[in-house]
Formats: sequence, C-alpha cells, structure tokens
Amino acid sequence: MKNVLSIICFVIFTSCTAQTVSLETMAQCNMQAQQCPPANYVKDVNNLLDKYVGTWKGTLNSKNYEFNFIKKESIGEAQKWDILIGRLKITNASGQIEFDNFSKTDSELETKFRGFNFQKDLKAYMMYFSGGKLGCIDYGSVYLRILPATPNNMSILFLPDNDIATQDCSNFQSTLPTKKLVNLTRQ
Repeated sequence: MKNVLSIICFVIFTSCTAQTVSLETMAQCNMQAQQCPPANYVKDVNNLLDKYVGTWKGTLNSKNYEFNFIKKESIGEAQKWDILIGRLKITNASGQIEFDNFSKTDSELETKFRGFNFQKDLKAYMMYFSGGKLGCIDYGSVYLRILPATPNNMSILFLPDNDIATQDCSNFQSTLPTKKLVNLTRQ
C-alpha cells in the first residue's frame, strides 16, 4: 500500500511540475543563464508564428528568393515545441535554380531550415539554416522580422556561425546572402 501511495504521489507531482508554457515566456528566459520554467509543451498560445506562415518572395542582387513557412509541432525527447519549418527556392537572373528544397519532406528538411524561438524583445523570430556547403560555413541563424505597420512585408537576415572552414572556400558564396537584408512580400 505504501508503494502504491508513493507512485500516485510521484505521478501527481510530475504532472504538476510539467506544463504548457508560451513561446513568449521561453523567449524571456535565458536557457543558459537562468532556470526556464519546466515545460512539456512550449506552445504558440498567442499565435505569434501565424504572421510568418505562407509564401514570401523577394529579390536581392539579381537573385529571386521564395520562402515558404509552415507552423509545426516539433516533438523532441523531453518536450513538444511549436516552431516554423522553412523551405527555400533561389533562382538567378537567367531563371536557373541555384537552391531548391521545396520537394523535401519535413523530416529531411528539419535540419535545413528549422525554427528556434523569438528574441527576448519578441520583434524577430530566429531560425537555424543550413545550405549544404558545411565545409565553408554555410549554416547559421536567420532572423525573420515583420513590422506591425507593414504585415505583408518581411525582412530576413542571415548570420553564419563563426567557425573554421574545412575546405578551400576561395570562391565561396553562402546560399543566403550574409549580413544583408532580403526584403520579402507576402504572396
């Protein structure tokens, strides 16, 4: 009887400590410096991700960029987390496709263009991007930003991770323009 009571108390305590927490709450806590609230589900309770969902197009340096973002529930080992998954197609001025992952399945894609969370001020959503040229540091953080006054316009900024190139990258250009804003319009 004592063991049954202990098990029931453990189950009740565990279910009380694990909870649904908003994306905003998780953005406010610093996962390295302070304790984040325990969560079994980090949910987009206020639908902040919805404004990014859809197809967006823009041009920079004679290249056409087409992005498509969907909202998904990512299921990890310890928790579920609402994120954006992105797809990207880049064509040059001649119409040749330089990059296209639109035909990839979500499981193939998650390592290529996957959401993380909002910045503390909630003005930009951060994603992780990998363009496939890993030896030349073609991966890093992408920041999506939509100003409230212009909900059909979004800017994207790619900041590659600082790392050591593991191959000859003399004529290398990252898949996304580095440290340049790409202005996009909702389609």
